[in-house]
Amino acid sequence: MVATAELQITWEPLPDDYDLPDDPVDNINQPALAAALTDSLQVAGRLSETTLTPSNYGICATVNGKLVIKAPDWAFVPNIRVPRSDIARSYTPQLQGDIPVIVVEFLSDTDGKEYSSKPTYPPGKWFFYEQVLKVPNYAIFNPETGNLELYRLDAAGNYQLQPANDAERHWIEEMGLSLGVWEGTRESRSGFWLRWWNEEDNLLLWSIELAQRERDRAERLAAQLRAAGIEPEV
Repeated sequence: MVATAELQITWEPLPDDYDLPDDPVDNINQPALAAALTDSLQVAGRLSETTLTPSNYGICATVNGKLVIKAPDWAFVPNIRVPRSDIARSYTPQLQGDIPVIVVEFLSDTDGKEYSSKPTYPPGKWFFYEQVLKVPNYAIFNPETGNLELYRLDAAGNYQLQPANDAERHWIEEMGLSLGVWEGTRESRSGFWLRWWNEEDNLLLWSIELAQRERDRAERLAAQLRAAGIEPEV
């Protein structure tokens, strides 16, 4: 592996005339899985006006004078420092805001590129996240089997596979949340999903679940009122 010291990494904006590739999504479930991760964070008030949760969206760095763009299936950037209009086409960490604290890849059936540590241009995704961006947490999730691997940078700057806790979840220190696998149905898709749990081990609800909980609560209250001889107002 190329030593990090040999890499000349700079943070430059994407040229206005740069022709971004329009690559298809590798996994048909990727948009739904990514949206679900963001949805529960939004409902729980875990996203600020300057938080970025890009999905299949280019993250840039210049390595040894050559522009590199990778589009993780999902990422969490705590804080951007520029107007969102400035990152309409791509995002350059350090220059425009924080390094992502986690990137997530949904395993595809292609060539295992999520594990590529190829250091030569264009570098593999693993190499880019680990050695260039230095993202603290890298999650690889197989939505077909429900297998989740969480890698974290060690003191030497290399990813190490992290064991799950007794609840089969992974604590993401930078977010104050645990990431784990949940099986169920959302938006007509039944299967495995990645979900968040808070410090008290409570599941962060999706907006549709919160709405259903409120409907159930209203129906219970209405039933209690009717049992007491009071017709609830509609």
